[in-house]
Amino acid sequence: MASRASQPRVPGAHDGSGPVATLADLRVTFSRRGRPLRAVRGVDLAIAEGEIVGLVGESGSGKTVLGLSLLGLLPPGAVVEGSAVVGAVDMVTADEGARRIARRDDLGAVFQDPMSSLNPTMRVGRQVLEVAGSEAEAARLLDACGIADATRRMRQFPHELSGGLRQRVMLAIALAGSPKLVIADEPTTALDVTVQAQVLRLFRQVRDEFGCAIVLVTHDLAVARNVADRICVMYAGRVVELGPTSGTLTSPAHPYTGALLSARIGLDADPGRQLPMLPGEPPDPAVDVPGCSFSPRCPRAEAMCLDRRPALLSTPKHAGASACHFNDEPSVEHPLPRLPWSTYATGRGGAELSGVRVAFPVRRLLRRSAGPEVLRGIDLRVAPGESVALVGESGSGKSTLLRVLAGLQAPSSGTVRVPDKRPQMVFQDAGSSLTPWLTVGELLADRIRDRPSGERDVRIAEVLVRLGLGADAAALTPRELSGGQRQRVALARAIVDPPELLLCDEPISALDASLAATVLNLLGELRRELGFAMVFVTHDLAAARLVADRIVVMTEGALVEHGAPDDIVLRPSHEYTRALLSAVPDAPVAA
Repeated sequence: MASRASQPRVPGAHDGSGPVATLADLRVTFSRRGRPLRAVRGVDLAIAEGEIVGLVGESGSGKTVLGLSLLGLLPPGAVVEGSAVVGAVDMVTADEGARRIARRDDLGAVFQDPMSSLNPTMRVGRQVLEVAGSEAEAARLLDACGIADATRRMRQFPHELSGGLRQRVMLAIALAGSPKLVIADEPTTALDVTVQAQVLRLFRQVRDEFGCAIVLVTHDLAVARNVADRICVMYAGRVVELGPTSGTLTSPAHPYTGALLSARIGLDADPGRQLPMLPGEPPDPAVDVPGCSFSPRCPRAEAMCLDRRPALLSTPKHAGASACHFNDEPSVEHPLPRLPWSTYATGRGGAELSGVRVAFPVRRLLRRSAGPEVLRGIDLRVAPGESVALVGESGSGKSTLLRVLAGLQAPSSGTVRVPDKRPQMVFQDAGSSLTPWLTVGELLADRIRDRPSGERDVRIAEVLVRLGLGADAAALTPRELSGGQRQRVALARAIVDPPELLLCDEPISALDASLAATVLNLLGELRRELGFAMVFVTHDLAAARLVADRIVVMTEGALVEHGAPDDIVLRPSHEYTRALLSAVPDAPVAA
């Protein structure tokens, strides 16, 4: 193993003290149905002490696999080449005992879904105590991670905490061993804007207090901008741009970085036009592209881009590096196409709630009694063909209201009127809402099982092609799809038998900017074609402004403001709405 002193300088490396982790020509290959899937294709990266590196890119670009490589947690069967050195341990070649010690002494991890990482049967304090060593240290860590009244919280179970508090518990556990490096994989994806802002501030605070380096895996460029010292952009398993955050996001050197910035969904997006989308799809991970892997999607590509792979070299556009043959040339603006937003001519469906209240029962000894109200007298009408966006913080009652409309939650009182045809729902986590052992075709066929088999096959192929998946996707299972593909399958299942009312629960929160734009544009087009009404739950006010005819703001189980999107976003009247808007991270616009 090479010593730190002998490790090569990586272009665009942080100019601080020595690295706490170094990746050298890291390559990770999986196998699916006998085909090699190249998830990481030769990454060199040095992570300095105390720096925060934002690892960004589309779904399937290799970000999470890179993070798992640093943690030594790649699944069995992965073929790994190169090195991933953390401290003095190569997490690729070391035996499991050495990797376990490195994870205990030098590494911490914060994953996207804290509920899948925390033990639901154990109190929070006990889980922190297992790594902290004493109750006093556990309480100190929880307090340092912004959890007020830590002693009381330690007695609670994970399900009794909000999403933001659970993520803070995960961060406390990650920091318990005073690690040199924390890998945070999409830690703010499922959080509302106010909690997201708190967690991002917390990352910088714990870096300053504990001195640890952080690799922040995220698809949200605005999140990376607000917390990262450096940006590392990945595409098709390779680093295509690396440099200081301000320079990389204001003067991107690689066309892919510029395209990601153009596809972002911001409050300044034009609601009268479709979102610009990055054309095409990322390359098949089973195919080894000889030239630049981005060339099929790049408007600047020339013949040499197809045959010769560009190296990651210094660029005059910022103090970093870019893997583009045109690094030394002035940037050429290639705006992504902006198409007119689809309008719907006819509308159907709709819904109405009157005086709806929901209180979940609480068990006390041998009796069950009504607990606090989650919904408090909701009056809401969705007109035929109308799109209504519900926004608010986690715990405001948005998802419960959606479940009432879907017939999955009975109201404690009040009336609910929905179309005779059962509403269809698209859930936030498409992966957990799709039966893992069924193929995509079988999942969709179940929704139209009353049709003849030949007609079913034609309709399934038609919908899959319409949503950009291709008819061949019918033979795949959910585990063989990326996150964005699974979300499109969930949408296909909802529309394969056209609904009158579509209910969407945070359908884009886990998607990168390009896929989120694709899904939002698809929803607009489908509304025009099918005329259904839609209720769209989101914590993203920019997305709400684009998809909705009307925005409804919720907090503590009540509706506090509603109106036209521009009135809510540009001229909010309620103090709570203004607070939500103030927490939205501002993404930069490329010059």
